[in-house]
Amino acid sequence: MKHNKAGMYACGPTVYNYAHIGNLRTYIFEDLLKRVLNYNGYKVRHVMNITDVGHLVGDRDMGEDKLELGAKREGKSAWEIAKFYEQAFKADIKKLNILAPDIWCRATGHIKEQIKMIKDLEKKGYTYKTSDGIYFNAAKFKNYAKLSGQNLEKLKEGARVEKNIEKKNPTDFALWKFSTPSGFPMAKGSKKNSKRQMEWESPWGIGFPGWHIECSAMSIKYLGRQFDIHCGGADHIGVHHTNEIAQSEAATGKSPWVKYWLHGEFLNIAGGKKMAKSAANFLTLENAVLKKGINPLAFRFAALQTHYRKPMEYSDEAMKSAKRGLEHLHNQTRELQEHKFPISNFQFPIKGKNSKRFKNKFLKALNDDLNMPQALAVMQEVLKSKLPKEEKLALVLDFDKVLGLDLNKKNKARTIPGEVRSLYKLREKFRKEKKWAEADEIRKKIEKLGYKVEDTKEGARIVKNNF
Repeated sequence: MKHNKAGMYACGPTVYNYAHIGNLRTYIFEDLLKRVLNYNGYKVRHVMNITDVGHLVGDRDMGEDKLELGAKREGKSAWEIAKFYEQAFKADIKKLNILAPDIWCRATGHIKEQIKMIKDLEKKGYTYKTSDGIYFNAAKFKNYAKLSGQNLEKLKEGARVEKNIEKKNPTDFALWKFSTPSGFPMAKGSKKNSKRQMEWESPWGIGFPGWHIECSAMSIKYLGRQFDIHCGGADHIGVHHTNEIAQSEAATGKSPWVKYWLHGEFLNIAGGKKMAKSAANFLTLENAVLKKGINPLAFRFAALQTHYRKPMEYSDEAMKSAKRGLEHLHNQTRELQEHKFPISNFQFPIKGKNSKRFKNKFLKALNDDLNMPQALAVMQEVLKSKLPKEEKLALVLDFDKVLGLDLNKKNKARTIPGEVRSLYKLREKFRKEKKWAEADEIRKKIEKLGYKVEDTKEGARIVKNNF
């Protein structure tokens, strides 16, 4: 990464359905990476694609296009499906405080770039034609498995039976798929093929691009023939990212095409099963978090507590625990904000020796392969320390530039309503009389009014419950 600039490409959503929270965990990890680079003084050029054509049900070019299936499922056009779920995805990442990329690029908006790249590969002898498309001959690319480390001989032995028996090697993949055999119209004189809604003219026939060529063509357009970072889910390593490397390095002659590959691990549900749309066991942000009255940032907080390269376990109890943890962190910050010093004009006290020590410790955790659990631990060390309150607050708000938990949100309702104050006094009376059951009932009434009572070493206090 030169001159404190970094080019970063992240594989975006296939917009045929809602993103599930396993997908969103990966985008949180990528957001943290971007924020950490920014925190270290790098200017990041962040590109994310929208896959709105070409991603078949089977990652190895088997089955129907997911967008076309989505259209059949909902009785809409593939274009309408793509637009709707793209907007839904963007709404989800906004709720999670995920910074939008600098460039969004849709596969359907870059057909010319993909055709050009296929033509370049064709000239260099890497392609061949079958009855259903133009394929990349993986055997001609040396060290095809350098990213995945997969055993190609075992892959051949265990290759799934495919409808396309014309592939020369199990690892060969489609660059361009024909709408009909050989790319010709179905019937003489027909103006449009009736099998697909998304198709384009090409030098090889009417059809659509393969899934892998999209990311290569678009990332090269916006980041150059070599760039710094490529991210995605761990499930992309063996096929999608391996194929991207092969076609990109074959087309450009540049190796390595990408300097750093980073992958987020899966999110598992009960029983250790990977969450996936294909398994019909996926949860969206809406039904896993929002419908349960949980702030979506509680899911972000939960994701921070597991390293991005380790599987994350999801359960209702884990989400409730994350909700409580985030609420406690907000209340700790709010307590600091209630002190009378000018928050809006407050500058980080760089001369404070202990403050600098905590900041360096936080930065060390971030730069240790994004060790967010350790970064959160440093945050708690700060809050429990004997630092002056203004220094604590300055550090916490500085750390939140990376954590993205909205800790700088002001409490809109600082004035406690009279009804809540009266209930609080009654609760204190019951507690002095050791009438614990009655005191607990009063606490529940206070919570129903949108407040909660916190029992601290200094005594009880009322805070607004924003969760």
